Amino acid sequence: MENIIEYLKAERAQDWRAELRKSMKAKERTSRERVQMPEEDPFVRNKSKIEVNIGLTAEAAVLEAQRCLDCPDPTCITGCPVGINIPKFIKNIEAKNFAGAAVTLKETNALPAVCGRVCPQEKQCEIVCFYTIKLNKVPVAIGHLERFAADWERNSGKMAIPETEKANNVKVAVIGSGPAGLAAAGDLAKFGYDVTVFEALHEIGGVLKYGIPEFRLPNELVDTEIEVMRKMGIKFRVNFIVGKTASFDDLKKEGFQAFFVGSGAGLPRFMNIPGENYNGIFSSNEYLTRVNLMNAADPEFDTPVISGNKVAVIGGGNTAMDSVRMAKRLGADESMIIYRRSEVEMPARVEEVKHAKEEGIIFMNLHNPLEYYADENGRVKSMKIQKMELGEPDASGRRRPVPIEGSEFIVDVDTVVVSVGVSPNPLIPAALSDLKCTDWGTIVVDKETMQSSIPEIFAGGDIVRGGATVILAMGDGRTAAAGMHKYIQEKIKAN
Repeated sequence: MENIIEYLKAERAQDWRAELRKSMKAKERTSRERVQMPEEDPFVRNKSKIEVNIGLTAEAAVLEAQRCLDCPDPTCITGCPVGINIPKFIKNIEAKNFAGAAVTLKETNALPAVCGRVCPQEKQCEIVCFYTIKLNKVPVAIGHLERFAADWERNSGKMAIPETEKANNVKVAVIGSGPAGLAAAGDLAKFGYDVTVFEALHEIGGVLKYGIPEFRLPNELVDTEIEVMRKMGIKFRVNFIVGKTASFDDLKKEGFQAFFVGSGAGLPRFMNIPGENYNGIFSSNEYLTRVNLMNAADPEFDTPVISGNKVAVIGGGNTAMDSVRMAKRLGADESMIIYRRSEVEMPARVEEVKHAKEEGIIFMNLHNPLEYYADENGRVKSMKIQKMELGEPDASGRRRPVPIEGSEFIVDVDTVVVSVGVSPNPLIPAALSDLKCTDWGTIVVDKETMQSSIPEIFAGGDIVRGGATVILAMGDGRTAAAGMHKYIQEKIKAN
């Protein structure tokens, strides 16, 4: 009996010492500073399309991964719209199993290199990190680590192909190759479906290609992740407008049994103020698409963007930041943001605002355009601007901008890019009279399955949300893929 008591005492001592070591290790981890992302020199990068963020070294990534406390209840996972097992991939990095980290990411995320760059982790997984909600400290750099793992795998030359179930020979169609469509296609392929993605443009990637400049997201990275999807068996058809090139009935005759609509929100909004139709005034969609996909930065090309020396971008979101920074890279001496609220209310990522300021972008916050004026050739030459002040919060929760009477003045500009939002692409709703849509043109879906009023049609991303982030669109795509799988399998069983 005495031997057993001594044994139990020793066991308890071991447990106590283990807990003490664990506590000391946690204290050491939480005292470390978060790694900083190295960046290219602002006055070098603002003259080229080189990527702004350079990426973490392996040593820095391991050090940052060691900050993760491997929480028993990892709230970071619930903060991720695509459900990445964040502690698992980070612990793989800590163990220097970088390939394992990449494989973990691709279990739920079809585009890890993309998300590691453009996903607003600071508003999702990182904002619910244990460091943020319990310790009031800077969270683990989940986005930087995701980018590191994806980049390491690509640079290794050994891209892992996600496993797929045995082919079931059921054809499904994905309309739109943006983030929602690619996420849906990836999961549907994993379920064993014969997946074809239809893209209206000549390039695969949707907004990832036409809407995000290469200094934030190099096209090569998007192409690499799409190539992985091809190796999963996914087929892509470009220059194909569903509803015009072929109808839904035509595709049903080809054997497609269900459809995911991820056609996005590519219809630009304008402010409807005098002079908005003058030459030299673009929507951000047109401006970025022409530069990103049509070589419009090259003056020798067929359809160049004639970007002036004084460029004004109207808006305060990420697309506005992309546009104004692009204008700087196209040679503008003065590239300015005009935004009717203060910087605090800007919807753009803090990182994008920081990068823009570093690159010499002028910020005219609490200003709003009233009218444009043109020269004798019909090209914009100046604009009337009014100063604003902030009033009470509006429906968005942000303080409403209120005009200051008598504060108008004129600013010389020779190019204007309007970036005040987008509306859903109307083509698919116009092609399906039975499809239930909102007054804003978004498709109505069951949020649990993303199924529309037409049973075989599912939808997600901006065509449902009216404008959102890449990762939220991808979350919709994954939800829709699961909903389509359930719908098809129930239909097969019923027959």
